[in-house]
Amino acid sequence: MKAVLFPALLAFLTIGAAPAPQVSNERMSDVTKVLASDAFQGRAPGTPGEEKTIPYLIDQFKAAGLEPAGENGGWTQTVPMIHTQLKAPVDVSVTQSGQTIPLNFPNEVYLGTVRPVDRIKIENAPMVFVGYGVTAPERGWDDFKGVDLKGKVAVMLVNDPDFEAGPGEPVAGKFGGKTMTYYGRWTYKYEEAARRGAIAALVVHETDAAGYPWTVVKSPAGENYAIALPADAPQPVLLQGWIQRDAAAALLNRAGYDYDAVKRQARTAAFQPIDLKATFSADIPVTVAHITSHNVIGKLTGTTYPNETVSYSGHWDAYGIGPPDAQGRTIRPGAADDALGLAAMLEDARLFASGPRPQRTLVFAAWTGEERGLLGSEYYAEHPLFPMETMVANLTFDTLQWNGPVKDAVLVGRGQSSDMERLFADAAKAQGRYVTPENHPERGLFYRADHFSFAKRGVPVLLDMALAGAYDMVDGGRPAGERWLDDFTAHCYHQTCDAWAPTWNLKGAAQEAELFYAIGNRLANSREWPQWNPTSEFAKVRAQSAGARPQGSGKAERGR
Repeated sequence: MKAVLFPALLAFLTIGAAPAPQVSNERMSDVTKVLASDAFQGRAPGTPGEEKTIPYLIDQFKAAGLEPAGENGGWTQTVPMIHTQLKAPVDVSVTQSGQTIPLNFPNEVYLGTVRPVDRIKIENAPMVFVGYGVTAPERGWDDFKGVDLKGKVAVMLVNDPDFEAGPGEPVAGKFGGKTMTYYGRWTYKYEEAARRGAIAALVVHETDAAGYPWTVVKSPAGENYAIALPADAPQPVLLQGWIQRDAAAALLNRAGYDYDAVKRQARTAAFQPIDLKATFSADIPVTVAHITSHNVIGKLTGTTYPNETVSYSGHWDAYGIGPPDAQGRTIRPGAADDALGLAAMLEDARLFASGPRPQRTLVFAAWTGEERGLLGSEYYAEHPLFPMETMVANLTFDTLQWNGPVKDAVLVGRGQSSDMERLFADAAKAQGRYVTPENHPERGLFYRADHFSFAKRGVPVLLDMALAGAYDMVDGGRPAGERWLDDFTAHCYHQTCDAWAPTWNLKGAAQEAELFYAIGNRLANSREWPQWNPTSEFAKVRAQSAGARPQGSGKAERGR
C-alpha cells in the first residue's frame, strides 16, 4: 500500500531540487502502531511512557537520516515542567441567595491548577461575570471596564464576542465573525484573568462555541502540566477551569439575570461586568511533581544558506492513563493525534535525507506537552536553538485522518499570509486537489496547535490538521468526510478509542505528507521569505526582525 506522487506534483518539486521518492504508507502505519501501543502508556510527559517515547523517536530520527540538533550536540532539549493532579475529595461550592450549592466535579465544573501548590484553598471569593473576558484596544473592546478582580473569581463566556452575533448587531465582524481569534481561546482568558489579579477563572462551556464536547474538557481528569516558572515571574491563577452552561445560567438566574439576555448584552460595547452576588469556595488536595520532559530535534544542514531554516514539527505527547471507559480501557493512545502526524513528518525527513541536500537547513522537531498548552513548542520558542528571525517558515502536522484519499486540501487560518496560502494552493493543485478553507473556523484551530508558538514570534506557518474541516473524500464526498470528523471529535478525540487499527486507509495522510514536503522543498531551495498579510496580528512581530534577514526579503519572490 503506497501513495504515488502525482506527475504535476513532481513538476512542482523540480523547482530547485530533484524529484522526491515515494511516501511509504506502511512506514507511517508501523510508526503509529508502535507509538500508540499500550507499551507507551499514552505518552504523557514525565512518565514511563515518555521514557519509551524519547529513545524510540531518536532511533527514528537517526533512521530517517537526520543529524542531531538538540542541546549540546544531542537529540533533545530539556523542558522543565510541573505536573499537578487534583486529588479527592474535590470540594467546590457556591454560596448565593442564602444557600450553599455544591458543584459536581467533573460533571458541572472541570478544574485544574498550573501552580506548584499542594492544596487549593479558596474561601468565599466573590464571583464576577466579565462577559467574554476580552480586552482588545485595537478593536475598541473592553469587557472589564476597570472592575477590580483581585482575589475574585472571573466567570467568562467561551469564544469571541461576535461568535453568535447576527448581521444587525454592532459587534458583528469585529473579531472575525465565526472565525475564532486568540481572544476566544481559553488560554487567553485565563491569562487575562491572572493579569487582573483574579484568584480563579471559569470559562462557560457550550459545545458549538468551544468546538468540542464536555467529554474533551474533562479528559485530563484533574491533571495539568505547565512550564516551571521562576518564583519572581508573573503567576497564573490559582484555579482554572470550565463550568457547564446550565450551571452558569443558574448562577446568573439566582443573581436576577437571564443567561441568554446577558449573552446578548455581552455582545455590545456597553456591557458592564456583573456582580453575581455569590462567593466561591474550594478545598482540593493537589499532588505536585517537578519533572524534566524533552523535545526531540533533528536537522539536515543546508548547503548554501545553513543559517536559514525551514522547520517541520508535530507533538509526541498524548493524554496518558485516565479513568476507565465503558470497556475498561484506561490508556489514551493518541494514534491520530499525533502519532500519525509524527509518522508523516518522519516520512518527509526521509524524503529530504534520501535526496540532494537542501540549500537551507531543515529542522524536524517532536514537541512535548502540546496537549497541556503547547508547552514544548512554547519553551522552544522562548529558548530557540535556531533563531526565529531567520526561520523561513514552520510546517506543523497535528491529527491526520485515516479515512482514505481526498479531493481537497483544508487551509487553516485563511487571511493570515497570502504567501503561505499561495504555496499551499500551488502544491495542492500539483496534487490534483483544490483548496477548501477550514469549515469549522469557530474552533480556533489556528491558535490550538504548536505552530502558534512560532506564529507569535513572527514565523510564517501552516498547520495540517484533520479537525479543521470535513474533507471531500474520494469515496463518499464531503458527507463521508463530515461523518468521519463528527465521529472522531465526539467519541475519540483525546479518548481511549484514538487507537491504531489495521483497517486504516492512510492514502489521505500520505497526501498531506507529500503536500508539506512539496512546500518545504520549495522554500528550502529558494530565496523566498514568506510574509504575513498587513492585517495579521503577527505582521508587526515579523517586521521587527527584518534586519536579521537578507536585504530584499521583505517580499516573497515567486521563484518561477
